[in-house]
Amino acid sequence: MISDSPVGNSGEPLSLLSIVIPARDEEGCIASTVEHLHLELRLQGVPHEIIVVDDGSTDGTWECLMKLQERLDVLKPIQNQGLHGFGRAIVYGINASEGDAVVIMMADESDDCRDVVRYWALLNEGWDCVFGSRFVKGGGVIDYPWLKLRLNRAANWFIKILFRIKLNDTTNAFKAYRRSTIDGCRPFLSPHFNLTVELPLKAIVRGYTWTTMPITWRNRRTGLAKLKITEMGSRYFFIVAYVWLERYFSRGDYRKETLAKTSSVNKSGSVPSQRSSEK
Repeated sequence: MISDSPVGNSGEPLSLLSIVIPARDEEGCIASTVEHLHLELRLQGVPHEIIVVDDGSTDGTWECLMKLQERLDVLKPIQNQGLHGFGRAIVYGINASEGDAVVIMMADESDDCRDVVRYWALLNEGWDCVFGSRFVKGGGVIDYPWLKLRLNRAANWFIKILFRIKLNDTTNAFKAYRRSTIDGCRPFLSPHFNLTVELPLKAIVRGYTWTTMPITWRNRRTGLAKLKITEMGSRYFFIVAYVWLERYFSRGDYRKETLAKTSSVNKSGSVPSQRSSEK
């Protein structure tokens, strides 16, 4: 495993895992995604809820979810009635979830549900976040389009160098967070796929503990990919630049320990005696 931070062994015990799945026009695969995920988590004894956000589907996705809900009480389908977008759908699902841990997962079965169990185990070791990587020993990709793969590797190399971190798969959406970490990364700025880099980079910059584990990824077998590379380049660049500026110019105002100190002051009415770690 790779980490730039010590293990967060002071993390509170976790009681419920929320899996948030944004879905748009996924009638061909959403049922199998949810069923396989639920089966794996039930067999491994992971307490869970599955939040599927229908983000403006024009096919039968919502009808599939309604039928599936009749058999699975852990499934909580919701419709994003506001502005659509991958990032907006994820935030909508997070806001509707009740778990003290959250995994963001794709609807197209590209992510391995067995990796969700491993995420849960690592979060319970005390980590604030667990980031999956397809490009470390033990990870892998299947049927990755060659152009998309090369652009992906270039973007992740750029982010790795810019932030001086060991994480080499920042752009991957499939990651896990404690609820307290997600709340500490608000407000969210990314309405689209750029949320996949905003969340992990903010968590790292704001001082939350993290580790990396290998994951596997398989290209979708049904439906069409929603990520449009030509539309997302400037959006990715904007959010990367924004978080980079926060890292070097915010003077630590948003860091985990600063927020904890502020919360302590608000509750007690007095400043705690510990020294600030802000540099």
